[in-house]
Amino acid sequence: LSARSVVKYHALLHKIFNRAVIDRVVPINPCAHTALPKVVIKPKRIITAEQFEKILAGIPVRYRVLVLLAIETGMRWGEIIALRPLDIDFKKRLVTVQRTIVEVSRKNSPTGERLIVKEYPKDDELRTIQIDNATIKLLREHMVEHGIRDSDLLFTSTAGTALSRNNFRTKYWAPAIAKAKIEQVVTFHNLRAAHASWLLAGGADIIVVQERLGHRHITTTQQ
Repeated sequence: LSARSVVKYHALLHKIFNRAVIDRVVPINPCAHTALPKVVIKPKRIITAEQFEKILAGIPVRYRVLVLLAIETGMRWGEIIALRPLDIDFKKRLVTVQRTIVEVSRKNSPTGERLIVKEYPKDDELRTIQIDNATIKLLREHMVEHGIRDSDLLFTSTAGTALSRNNFRTKYWAPAIAKAKIEQVVTFHNLRAAHASWLLAGGADIIVVQERLGHRHITTTQQ
């Protein structure tokens, strides 16, 4: 495994065994004081505005607002597909992030469903993100065209169900990337990094960017 994977899996195991120690299942945490490999952070290749426009042109019209919202807000995939019109203040142009949709395999799902709506914990502050007038207009048009009401999901599959990340990547994202002829690997999550990078390049305060992205630690934003 790569050094990054080793560190990631170790952190997960450390938490599991910490809980086991608290519950007196085991006497000590075997993951404590482990010598971990050094993770070398490679500089991120951020997509340019021109590259983004090429990607957007290859996205079906039905999902262009979704992609635009991702680059403008820096929201995570699960947060965007969980959005409902009631989460948006159209007059003040504010989006409130208060839930996410998590995609899991059916065998590991407590409900048997692949897509699970998860409300953010009560002790977490809900974050609000300002968007521009043009985006508000596009969102209104999207709602009218697809008959979306206040409590409905803003973005759904053509069948009207919650969007699957894997299906979206296979059917729409990957073909758009290929059509744009971009050499580097570009994932949907890269839009979040591009959002942060563009803000900082424009002179935004890093604390503002941290709050906008919903990062708990400033070091995450700095990476």
